[in-house]
This record gives sequence, C-alpha cells and structure tokens, in this order.
Amino acid sequence: MIKFTVLLSVYKNESAEYLNDAFNSILIYQTVLPNEVILIKDGRLSSELDDLIYHWSKQYPKIMKVIELKENVGLGKALNEGLKYCSYNWVFRMDTDDYCMPDRFEKQLLYIHFNPNIVLLGSCIEEFDSTMSRSLGYRNVPCSHNDILKYVNQRNPFNHMTVAFRKDIIELVGGYQHHLYMEDYNLWIRVIAAGYKVANLQDSLVKVRCGDSMVKRRKGITYIKSEFQLAKLKIEKKIDTPLNSYLNFTLRSIPRLLPTSILSKIYKKLRK
Repeated sequence: MIKFTVLLSVYKNESAEYLNDAFNSILIYQTVLPNEVILIKDGRLSSELDDLIYHWSKQYPKIMKVIELKENVGLGKALNEGLKYCSYNWVFRMDTDDYCMPDRFEKQLLYIHFNPNIVLLGSCIEEFDSTMSRSLGYRNVPCSHNDILKYVNQRNPFNHMTVAFRKDIIELVGGYQHHLYMEDYNLWIRVIAAGYKVANLQDSLVKVRCGDSMVKRRKGITYIKSEFQLAKLKIEKKIDTPLNSYLNFTLRSIPRLLPTSILSKIYKKLRK
C-alpha cells in the first residue's frame, strides 16, 4: 500500500469542536489510516485549540507532527511550509472543519495504485450546514482528465479538501502561491498547464461545512480582483483564450456584487 501524509492547516478563528471531528474522521474511523499527519499552526491559536492539538499529538506521537508558525501567513504559505515536513510523496489535503468519509483514503489509494500516471486526484463533496445536521447538496466535479480540461476554463475542477497529490510535482510547478481565496485553483491550473494527468472520483468522500460565512467570503471587490488575477493566469498558461477568459471573468464577477441571500440561492442552484 502507498504510504501517505495528510496535510492540514489551522488558525485562531477555527472551532476546536470541528477540528476534533476532523481528527476523528482521519485517525479513528478510516478503513486505511495515514502514515503521517502534518498540522500547521498558522500563527497563535486559542487555548482551546492548543489543548485539543496537544491531546491528539500525545495520542498519536508517531503519526502527528505539529509545526508552529510564529505569525499568521495565510493558507497558501502555511501549506507550502507544511510540504517541507511531509515525509511521503503522496500528500492528502484535508480542512480542519470538514469530515472525511470512512473509505476516503482507501478509495483514493486504490485509484492511484491502478492509475500511476495520475498526479492529482480529488472527489465530489456533500455540503452541510455548520452542525452537519442538514445536507445542502453536492458539489460534483468532472472525473476524467479530458472533462477536467474542458471544465477548468469555467470553474474550479477540484474540491480542495478532497485532493491527493504528488508532492514532487506540486513543488516542481511552484507549489502554492499567494492568490487570495484561490490558491488551490491557481495551483491546479499550473499542474494542468504543465501537462500532467489529473482526475476526480465520482464518490462524495468529504462532508463539508458551508453557510453564509462561506458565501460572504466569495463576494465583493476583493474577490473580483482575485477573479481577474485568475483570468490572467489562464491566458498566461494557455488554458483559455483571452476572449473566453475575460468573458468568463465578467460572468463570474457579476454575482459577486449581489446580496448574500441571492448569491446563496445561486450556489444552491449550482449544487443541484
């Protein structure tokens, strides 16, 4: 069986309860357990988070490594720092407020084993309210490499919290780069533009907490500026033509100016 690392990053505003759920889902309930878990503490945390992390690291001293950053640097830089400590070439991403299905690692490892040309593998997700008590729908993504190539022009073809990737390839294309709200989309574009094979599983392998806070982060002028940066990257990497890229930028930007209530309805419709 392929050995692998799970990579997470946590910062001060996150919930200790949600982080505990995430740890349970990757260290207790998996059919195949990780060989290593790298947790990046992105700046100073609350005492509640610190106590919980200490508890888990004492329970799994041979698996868990906790890396402390003196100040908050943001997700992309924190993950890049984490990659330096990953002992294994296959790295599985996980967010600290989400929940892995019990067979997530097993299914992705099997696919990787039988498809050795794949360097990046994700899956679909099921979205829930903050308490995980009510399903809000699914975010389905294209599965085959060719379908992903068509989709990447329009929307992010991967759910970041589901991906497994080859560390050597990610580092070769420049790793995570600062791109507010879109570090992952930026990285996938560079991997695809470099000609590597990618895929998604049709299974929903992670339960994701969503809500108005997520929608609020995806609107406003700052987010539109990030969309424009993304459009320029697609042109630079020849993922899309200038005309199509800027047209898509316009279509993606208009909803970012709408009230949160309306934008939430748009997201719900897209998930159906």
